[in-house]
Amino acid sequence: MEKPDGYEFTPGHATEVSIDKEQWKDEKRPFTFTSLTNDDELEFVIKIYTDHDGVTEELDHVKPGDHLIIRDTWGAIEYKGDGYVIAGGAGITPYIAMFRDLQKKDQLDGMHLLFSNKTNKDIILKEELDAMLGDRVTYIITDQEDTQHLKGRVDKELIKNQVDNFDKNFYVCGPPQMTEDISKILEECGASPDAVTLDDQ
Repeated sequence: MEKPDGYEFTPGHATEVSIDKEQWKDEKRPFTFTSLTNDDELEFVIKIYTDHDGVTEELDHVKPGDHLIIRDTWGAIEYKGDGYVIAGGAGITPYIAMFRDLQKKDQLDGMHLLFSNKTNKDIILKEELDAMLGDRVTYIITDQEDTQHLKGRVDKELIKNQVDNFDKNFYVCGPPQMTEDISKILEECGASPDAVTLDDQ
């Protein structure tokens, strides 16, 4: 979408968006920018939920020329140094801009991604993540038996197998229960609370 003049944000930050139609104006939803602040346009990667009559389903019907309302930017997630991103589902979205920004600055080598989804087809932007991170990305699939990826849940055993240095930074974003569980696991494994950035989706 068109970016307002002077509109700036930090990779990993979000805004509240609503659709500029009478019945939808007050239905605000938080979405993370996946574009960079210097890009000419704003980009969001949004998972459409068709199982209920909500904002994301309505966004699927927005046409060129329609208007969205965006507000001030905010967010807990921003780059604080090399480390591990642990994301569940749409919780990957804050890190898309962060990874793109680091790649542009040639600073992506120290980042690893553990990305959990229900099925293979739920993995957002897999080709781009593979191209950016190569063998530093691990996909975890919870609900598909025939996956070629790691099958299971992001539990203590998996994290200890995938993380070789708990002195690094950790960035965690996903469903609230997942975020809470991983926060406890990281603390138990010796990660400093100051080095752990949490955000619920």
